[in-house]
Amino acid sequence: MHRNGFLYCLFFSLLSWQAFAQQTDIEVIKSRVYNAITSNYIDSDAPALTASFDGEVKTILSEFDGEKWPYIHYEDVSREGFDNTIHLYNLLKMAVAYKSPQSQYFNKKSLFKNIEKGLNFWCDEDFVGENWWNNQIGTPSTLVNLMLMVGDELPSDLVRRSQKIINRADINKGGSRPGGDRIKVSSIAAKNQLFLNDSSQFNLIINIIAQEVKFVDWIGSEFGYTYSNTDTGGFKEFLKANGRGLQYDNSFHHRTDGVNNTLSYGLGWSSAFVEWAHYVRNTAYAFPAEKSKILVDYYLDGVCKTAVFGQRPDYGAKNRSISRPGNTKPYSAAVPLKILDITTYRAEEIKEIVRMRTANLPGNKLSHATFFWNSEHFTFQRPNFFTSVRMYSTRNMNMESPYNSEGLLNHHRGDGANHIYTRGNEYEDISPVLDYQKIPGATIVQKEQLPHHNQIKKLGLTDFVGATTDGHYGVVGFDFKSIHDPLVARKSWFFFDEAYVCLGAGISTKSKNEVHTTLNQSLLKGPVHIAVNGQVYPLGNKSGVHSGVKWIHHDNIAYLLPQAQDISIENELASGSWWRISKQIDSSKSTEQKEVFKTWINHGVAPDRASYAYIVRPHTTLEELDDKDLVSSIEILSNSPYLQAVYDHGEKLLQVVFYKAGALEVQDGFVIKSAAPGIVMMALNDSGELAKLSVSDPNRELSKMMLTVSKKFNGKGTHFKSTWNAAQGMTEFVIDLPQGGWAGKSVVIE
Repeated sequence: MHRNGFLYCLFFSLLSWQAFAQQTDIEVIKSRVYNAITSNYIDSDAPALTASFDGEVKTILSEFDGEKWPYIHYEDVSREGFDNTIHLYNLLKMAVAYKSPQSQYFNKKSLFKNIEKGLNFWCDEDFVGENWWNNQIGTPSTLVNLMLMVGDELPSDLVRRSQKIINRADINKGGSRPGGDRIKVSSIAAKNQLFLNDSSQFNLIINIIAQEVKFVDWIGSEFGYTYSNTDTGGFKEFLKANGRGLQYDNSFHHRTDGVNNTLSYGLGWSSAFVEWAHYVRNTAYAFPAEKSKILVDYYLDGVCKTAVFGQRPDYGAKNRSISRPGNTKPYSAAVPLKILDITTYRAEEIKEIVRMRTANLPGNKLSHATFFWNSEHFTFQRPNFFTSVRMYSTRNMNMESPYNSEGLLNHHRGDGANHIYTRGNEYEDISPVLDYQKIPGATIVQKEQLPHHNQIKKLGLTDFVGATTDGHYGVVGFDFKSIHDPLVARKSWFFFDEAYVCLGAGISTKSKNEVHTTLNQSLLKGPVHIAVNGQVYPLGNKSGVHSGVKWIHHDNIAYLLPQAQDISIENELASGSWWRISKQIDSSKSTEQKEVFKTWINHGVAPDRASYAYIVRPHTTLEELDDKDLVSSIEILSNSPYLQAVYDHGEKLLQVVFYKAGALEVQDGFVIKSAAPGIVMMALNDSGELAKLSVSDPNRELSKMMLTVSKKFNGKGTHFKSTWNAAQGMTEFVIDLPQGGWAGKSVVIE
């Protein structure tokens, strides 16, 4: 009896201790969240920042009429409007000032009364916007932060009415769909449970956040893209991933359209997870280590390898957000610094990202060639330049829809867009003045005007879209069929250490319009020079067509033409407005003017099997262009609609795009044959022997790839078989290709 009583007391004591520990952890986490909210506005080590914030609060109070701010358009709850959110932002700033000892408004009862009045007005009116996001994420997010700041001092009835609005962020409602939104809704719910001191519900929601860190299958993996369910039909159908979320290639899809959202919703998704992993670190609620590892891999291999130098957004990877001013500004080091507090996994790489962002240093110790096969997106980085290629296929759509009337001219931004950077700000806020029919890298039918913006997003028409990489070098192939015009082209890119080659063949259209391939369109920085007949000419600020051009130089980048040809160049002031591309209520209608550099190849009216070839050599001075051997090691072996190939004699690297089964003679006695369409890359050693072979299937149809190479290869592996045919002097390869979520990924044989 005594023994049973002792065990009962021990069990009860353990439960009590656990409950106490969890409650203590809740207080620790709540304190961290509280400090994170205030740190957005107040810094005890920066008095000037606090003084500036107090000045902002003073203005907010001076414009407050006792319940609202007259300059807010409260009646406009449209998707383009709803600046009502300013009301809650103002209340939150007032609350931070009220609770911060550093502020001159600390504990000012008159300020608190105004917070109470302003919140009463909001709860009385209960503004509901046409955009579900405002109702289920935007408004609850700000309101729950307000509760964490001053909710314990507010009248209970006002808290109760606020809770009704906050609870619209419901993890069991449609707004909590997988992808970038579920983790945001869960974040609001978690903060609310902290405010309510409900450790049981908080634990439940933290587990939901952790469960969102996982890979998802492509929406069309079983039956093909158009067969699968989307957001409609069936109870809780919205809870199914349907392709939304983290992809196997470390890109991110927010919706079921397969559009790359790595630097938008994917960035928010990773930031939200890092935020909560940082809040709950070293507590009973800490996330499992394997979840943190997945997150770190995504941040380094997804976000940072999609970003320019790992520091700032790539304009080519952005969607409708390019229509928001300042959206390509550099990233801060806040997220990677938090990651270092959470885990030691890949810490040195995270530290390198922190170093670059805090010191604003260009370049990276790590060079890479990365293909995101689930998103048809390729990036290439060297210490002194970054570039990317954006494409689409029958497996994904070309571009995000212009939701909420943003990104109204984005029709062609997925058509093989190829942006190039040596600094990072080459396209900063260029959107209002951009010529949207001159997208860098794209081949486009020139029209009097673009189709209606409800025609922007469409599913691709071609299977053959992909790239082969070994992680350091890469080659991209795009069997381009325009979804907006009767235009076809075979486009490819070949990437080496100091330059890359751009090829196009079979460019044909039935349209009676001109077709242009744009080499670049960027902000004008410094003079533009061209070389014609061995002479170098500065252009000045003017437009024109120039004959016999051998190269163009602008902003530390050289564009070299293997054959001298006619080139169009605009080098002048361009005009436009933010309102032109976004009908949001805060979009400026004022005319913006920026100096823009733009150069393109005109293929003429209704071209039939036209072609182009040019070499981009970043980080090149005008003086270096005097060197005739600058790109002499690069040889274009083929540029036809069936086969495009380039060989770099200096790097001993061969890159080939087979649009159909065929053979290529590289040089005397060096032949490569493919039994099916595919993309191949071969590296030779100093003796001319095959050192490395990389392949991929852009069509995602093959289980094996068969190649024949006139080089002896002695390697062995579990995923390939090689046989030396002495009679023919050929090595025959049978290579197993990745399947499922990894279909399209490169296989590397060494």
